[in-house]
Formats: sequence, structure tokens, C-alpha cells
Amino acid sequence: MRHSFVSIVSDQGVPIETIADLVGHAGTSVTEAVYRHQLKPVITKGAHTMNPIFGDKPTG
Repeated sequence: MRHSFVSIVSDQGVPIETIADLVGHAGTSVTEAVYRHQLKPVITKGAHTMNPIFGDKPTG
């Protein structure tokens, strides 16, 4: 959950110093190196991969 929290708030533009403080790190180096992963590129790649399977057809 910590990884997800850091990634989500980071993607929303929260400064790394604030994030480090929120998760209890004394500085930003551990937050930056271990916990901060960018989720948006992974989610976008997954969505593009699934589009051919499910198609862009409207429901209804």
C-alpha cells in the first residue's frame, strides 16, 4: 500500500518532500529510490494492450 500511495500522490503532483514526510522518511532519497514508481505509464500501456482484445465498441 505504501508503494501505491507514494505513486498515486506523486502522479498528482505532490512534492517529493511532502510525500517523504507523509510516509515517515527523514529525507527524500529512500522515497525517491524505493517507493516512487510512476503508475500512469504502466496503466496506459496496459490499456493500449487490451484495446485490440475488447475493441472500442460503444455499449448499449
